[in-house]
Amino acid sequence: MRVLDAAAGRAADKAMRHLLPWLLLMYMLAFLDRANLGFAKNAFQASTGISEAAYAFGVGIFSVAYSSIEVPSNILMHRFGARRWLSRIMVTWGLVSASLAFVHTAYAFYCVRILLGIAEAGFFPGAVYFLSRWFPDARRAGVMGIFYFGAPLSFVFGGPLSGLLLEADGLAGLHGWQWMFLVEGLLASLVGILVFFKLTESPEKASWLEPEERSALAAAIAAEDREKQARHGVSSVLQGLLNWRILYLAAIYFLIQAAVYGVTYYLPPQVGRLLGRNVGFIVGLVTAVPWACALAAAYFLPRLAERLGRRRQIASLTMFGCAVGMALSVVLAGTPLLALAALCLAVAGFIAVQPLFWTMPTAYLGGAASASGLALVNTLGALAGFVSPQFRLWAETTFGPGGGLYSISLTTALGAVMILAAGRVMAHRDQAS
Repeated sequence: MRVLDAAAGRAADKAMRHLLPWLLLMYMLAFLDRANLGFAKNAFQASTGISEAAYAFGVGIFSVAYSSIEVPSNILMHRFGARRWLSRIMVTWGLVSASLAFVHTAYAFYCVRILLGIAEAGFFPGAVYFLSRWFPDARRAGVMGIFYFGAPLSFVFGGPLSGLLLEADGLAGLHGWQWMFLVEGLLASLVGILVFFKLTESPEKASWLEPEERSALAAAIAAEDREKQARHGVSSVLQGLLNWRILYLAAIYFLIQAAVYGVTYYLPPQVGRLLGRNVGFIVGLVTAVPWACALAAAYFLPRLAERLGRRRQIASLTMFGCAVGMALSVVLAGTPLLALAALCLAVAGFIAVQPLFWTMPTAYLGGAASASGLALVNTLGALAGFVSPQFRLWAETTFGPGGGLYSISLTTALGAVMILAAGRVMAHRDQAS
C-alpha cells in the first residue's frame, strides 16, 4: 500500500471535509428511499390491497430495472462527470419515489418501482468511482467506512421520521404512508439540486486545495492507476466488463446484497412482531437500534482492518457474524431483547463488510476500467434485490416461519468463505488484450 506524502495527505483530509458530508447525505437519502417501503409495508398493503406476493415482486423488480441500466449509466457518468450525473440521478429518483404516494394497484406499484430503478441506476457505483478518483488506496477503506454511515444513519434518523410520518394518517386527506413517500422523495430531489453546486469533479479542479496539494493528490491517484494496469493488465472499459475476477467479486457482492435485501425490507415488521406493536414511531425508534450498531461497526472495523493490514480476513469474519445474527434472530424470537441483539449483529455485519469489500475491486481496477468494472459488480449485486425477497418468500413457504432467514444466513456464510478465498483468486496478473 503506497504511503501518501504530506501534501497529498493534506489534500485528502480537505477532500473528506468538503466532499464526504455531501456524499454521505446522498447515500442516506438513497438508502432511505429504498428501505422506507419496509416501514410502509403493512399500512401500504392494507390501504391498497396489494398481496404479499405482489409486494415481494414489486420490491424485487426495482433491482432488475436498476441493474439493466447500471453499466451504461456509469459509463455516461465517466463521460459527463460525476457532479452532473449524480445530481441528475438524485433529482429524478426523488421525484419518482414521491410518486409512490399515488399508487393504489399492484400494476401501478410495479411500474413506479421499475421507473425508480431506472432513475437511481448508477448512483452507488458512481459514488464509489468518484471516491476512487479522490482518495488513494491508503485512505480508501476508512473513507468507504464513513460513506457507509449513510445506510445506518438513514435508519437512525429516517426510521423515526418514517414512523412519525406514518402516524400523520388523515392529514390533508392523505394516508401516513403517502406523506412518507412525498416528504422523503422530494427531500432527495432538493439535495440533488444542491450537490450540483457542492461537488468538485477532480482534485485538479478543486479551488479549495493549494496548487501543491492538487498536484500531489492527482499524481498519487495517477500513479496508482499505472500500477494497477501494470500489475493486472486491465485498463479499458471492455476489460473492466469481461474480467473473470471481477465476476468473482460480483458474486460475493451478490451474496452481501442478498443479506441486505433479505433483512432490510422486512426489518420494521419483524421488530413490530417482537414488540407486539404496529409499525409506527415506537417501532421506528427500536428499528434504529440495529442501525446504530451498524454505524459503530462501519466506523471501527475498516479502521481496525487497515491498522492490522487484514482487510480480507476481517471482512470474512464480519460477514460470518452477519450469518450467525440472522439465524439467531429466528432462534431467539421468543426472547425479544436477545432477538433484537441478534438483529444488531446481522445488520452491523452486512453494513460493515461492504466498505471492506469495495477495497478489493477499487484496488484491482483503475482508470476507465474502474467505471465499467465497478458498475458491473454493483449491477450483479443489485440483482439480489430481486432474487432475495423471492427466495425468502419461497423458503418461508417451503420450510415454514423462519425458513427465509435461515436460508439467507447460509448464503451469507458462503459469501464469507468466498471473501476469504479472494486473496488467491485476485493474486495473479491478467494479460492485457
